[in-house]
Amino acid sequence: MDSKLMDVGAERAVLAGLFAYGIESYVEICDLIDHKTFGHQNNQVLYKCLEKVLQSEVLVDVPAVLSAASQLGLSEAINTKQELEYINSLIQFPVKKENVVHFAGQIKKFEFARKIKSLAAKIGRDVDEIKGDENIDDIIGLIENPIMEFLREDETNTKPEKLGDGIEEYLDFLINNKCDQIGVATGFPRYDAVIGGGLRRKCVDLVSARPGVGKSVFADNVALNVAARGIPVLMLDTEMSKEDHLNRIIANLTSIPINEISTGQSLEDEEKFIKIKEATEKIKEIPYTYVSVSGAPFETITNTIKRWMIQEVGTDDNGQTNECLVVYDYLKLMSSSAISNNIQEYQALGFQITSLHNLAVKYDFPCLAFVQLNRDGITKESTDAVSGSDRLIWLCTSFSIFKLKSVEELAEDGPRTGNRKMVTLKARHGAGLMDGNYINMKMYGEYSKLEELRTRDEFIIHRETQGAIEGSELPFDEEES
Repeated sequence: MDSKLMDVGAERAVLAGLFAYGIESYVEICDLIDHKTFGHQNNQVLYKCLEKVLQSEVLVDVPAVLSAASQLGLSEAINTKQELEYINSLIQFPVKKENVVHFAGQIKKFEFARKIKSLAAKIGRDVDEIKGDENIDDIIGLIENPIMEFLREDETNTKPEKLGDGIEEYLDFLINNKCDQIGVATGFPRYDAVIGGGLRRKCVDLVSARPGVGKSVFADNVALNVAARGIPVLMLDTEMSKEDHLNRIIANLTSIPINEISTGQSLEDEEKFIKIKEATEKIKEIPYTYVSVSGAPFETITNTIKRWMIQEVGTDDNGQTNECLVVYDYLKLMSSSAISNNIQEYQALGFQITSLHNLAVKYDFPCLAFVQLNRDGITKESTDAVSGSDRLIWLCTSFSIFKLKSVEELAEDGPRTGNRKMVTLKARHGAGLMDGNYINMKMYGEYSKLEELRTRDEFIIHRETQGAIEGSELPFDEEES
């Protein structure tokens, strides 16, 4: 390897940073570099081992590195006196956490330069084989084609390909992997159907609501429904504490009012105490992870997601991300080192939804995110009833409004059709809802429970059908049991 096209000092600093700060530094650089970014072969091997360790551990030590080397079949390269002395020197090497990303970017530039040099060498070899009977276009193509191909490669090394390439393999995959729906089921079948078959990978489904309507209840109900099936869920919360979530989920599972749980009053009742103990045991078993991100810079939040994806979710034997769900409650103006203090709210939301969408695509996971409606959302049911609507709508896969039913709707629909409604205005993969139609939902606030009912149109059809059968029209609130 040409020593002029590597910076051994910068490589050393990156590795030292991983030893010093573990997963915290790794999540900041793992999208930028891989083992091939290192110019020195020994550093490539060591980075592979560090990656292996950090898939399950927070920090790195020598025994963990040796164990990882054994698992990767790299023991001969790592377990030598010289290499162990080098590793110990890295552990003692002083590097600031904030500089690790800078050094990673530095060695990335050298990797890019090495690729260019390799490409130039190939072009040189191809030119040396010219016999003289080629036309001018063929000769120009010797330099033009490889350079254009090189420039078309993006940071993930993916290249444009014909739509039909590999179509037979895709059909075989569909035949051998039949499923009822494509995305993760939320526990609300009508909502899943409307948005196109549940929460899909690489997608951000957005739900908006006014404060106090119950978007956090919806978030917790979805998270609980998903986690109860053994699918890992990450709840990123900007407002509520862990205790708030626990009180709500226990109330949901036991049908004991939240206030009785949070005050401890229910523990004096033996029957309720038994229910609560059973609920707590169930909560301990489900893969529901809560993180408070209140006031955190958005870059910190995305790093939290990466860390969870790497250590808690992982990939299958084919390298595909295991099934999971990220719930973000909720997108709002927060501090960020990447944006100025006088940033407008719509700009902050645009930055956040863009970052969240890109992360979902890169790590192949579904995300359910929430945002607050502005005051127009009290009466309006359109995409402009949320701050920064254009930027949010561009990148979300579905956009729904969760809101209280109006007095007029309650009177017209009847008491058995619920007190909330879900209006889906955009659904890239689903049919959405026709104007005037919505999913009726019943919220039991004191138990933090949300029940999905029929759509408004389904209730109308049901009423008319029942009225025709019985010879008279029934009140609109007569829902079947």
